[in-house]
Amino acid sequence: MDSATLLVGLAGVLASSAPLVVATVGETLAERAGVINLSVNGTILLSAMGSFVVALKTDSVFLGFASGALIGALVAFIVAFSSISLRQSQVAVGFVLTLFCRDLAYFLGNPFMGDKGPTLAVHPIPVLKDIPLLGTLLFRHDVMTYFSFVLIFVAWWWIFRTRPGLILRAVGERPEAAFARGTRVNLVRYTYTVLGGALVGLAGPMFSLCVKAGWKGTISGLDGMGWIALAIVIFGAWNPIRGALGAYLFGLLQWLSVVLQPSFQGVPSQVLQVAPFPLMILTLLLVNIGNAEWVDRVTAALPEGGRRVFVRVVRALRVAQPRSLGVPFERD
Repeated sequence: MDSATLLVGLAGVLASSAPLVVATVGETLAERAGVINLSVNGTILLSAMGSFVVALKTDSVFLGFASGALIGALVAFIVAFSSISLRQSQVAVGFVLTLFCRDLAYFLGNPFMGDKGPTLAVHPIPVLKDIPLLGTLLFRHDVMTYFSFVLIFVAWWWIFRTRPGLILRAVGERPEAAFARGTRVNLVRYTYTVLGGALVGLAGPMFSLCVKAGWKGTISGLDGMGWIALAIVIFGAWNPIRGALGAYLFGLLQWLSVVLQPSFQGVPSQVLQVAPFPLMILTLLLVNIGNAEWVDRVTAALPEGGRRVFVRVVRALRVAQPRSLGVPFERD
């Protein structure tokens, strides 16, 4: 593989990973506020189908994306209302919704399978597209891929460098303390859950109107992407930048499964196609090893020199979820 082909392939990884990046950032915002939205997988499928149908009927890509965001926001609102106002289990509600949205997407989208609809055009950025290496890699994409790049750093800045971001983290970590300082905890949780859901909803049309144009039902290859996004949120330690790196890693593994296929003629193509999923699960397990109690015992038994290296590796792997994640807030 020559350098030009490699560069184009890596640019394709960035573009194909953009929907996963947006969904991961959206779920990160919701979980930072203390709400687990397990409806992500079903939301992506339903918004992918719904946005494609809207774009097909109206011949407007913009309306397609708007409808996808609306679907995601509505599903997330149901999760927020059920868990915050009705005090129901976030996990149970989200899981039921993801199954319901998935089946609804397949049922309602069946008449539109295989139809050709509008797609989002690629818009290379003048001047920047001609920069060696970076031009091909970063500046020859569609608008939503550029949006995913910007979203990563805006979300990171918002969470870790602004006062509203500090309030968001306080609500996810210690809602009682945030409430004592005058924060309307449940309003913050509603806001970020719905906003995060809208971003997850955008991931659907990013697939059906960009990356995998059209709606192909059960063979669309989208089922499971929401679960990967949820896993990447944990892998990313609820940090948008680290989460985006996880999404790009998954996209890279998918690309390698295609590139390496000719070199493994004896291996069924289906094995390489599904390989990124167990590899991401393995990566997630490695990340969470740092939180296991037995790791501390192993560390204490190591010689001094090896202990220092081991501790550095464990610290790099260790992640800590928001302390009030999934815990409802009740005023005393």
